[in-house]
Amino acid sequence: MEGCAQEGQVKLLGVEYSPFLLRVRIALSLKGIHYEFIEEDIQNKSELLLQTNPVHKKIPVLIQNGKPVCESMIIVQYIEEAWGNKAPNLMPKDPYDRAIARFWAAFIDDKVVPCLREVVTGQGEQQQKAVQELVANFLILEESVRTNPCFSGKLYFGGDEIGFVDIALGGLSAFVKALGKVTNSVLIDEEKMPLLSAWMIDSVRPME
Repeated sequence: MEGCAQEGQVKLLGVEYSPFLLRVRIALSLKGIHYEFIEEDIQNKSELLLQTNPVHKKIPVLIQNGKPVCESMIIVQYIEEAWGNKAPNLMPKDPYDRAIARFWAAFIDDKVVPCLREVVTGQGEQQQKAVQELVANFLILEESVRTNPCFSGKLYFGGDEIGFVDIALGGLSAFVKALGKVTNSVLIDEEKMPLLSAWMIDSVRPME
């Protein structure tokens, strides 16, 4: 995957098993963009990371021709716009469909991700409450897959191809599965969430 970039030099700063890094790697892979991966030590952050993301000091950071872009889903949007001539399209062409995709990607980051963090850090009642809230958010996603015309009856949130929302959730999928096992919790129930469960099985595989 690493190598010469299509347009200038592309570098990606991250931590190997970060779900947020995975989002960016999925987008780069789908677009066929070659890049240099630079492993970061979160306990001893490099000068490059501190210089390229001085506000949050977090990974991932994409650097193209010396210009840094931060935050995983902002990077995914940048990749789509910077390499818009390369298939597949990561965002819908229709403005309304794009707005819907951004809405559900934001829902994942604003609702699902904080719950995942609370499940990891919480204990006892606090952890159980976080699990319940996480499941409730997955049920909302299940309902959106079932009823939203942008998603309903399609293999991916993006339609016939992996798209923006698939990347937002797909980057977290391995973490969600592992967390369910560690906490002995059913986070995505096959009976209550058949569509989301099928998506996890059938749609995530091409992104792994």
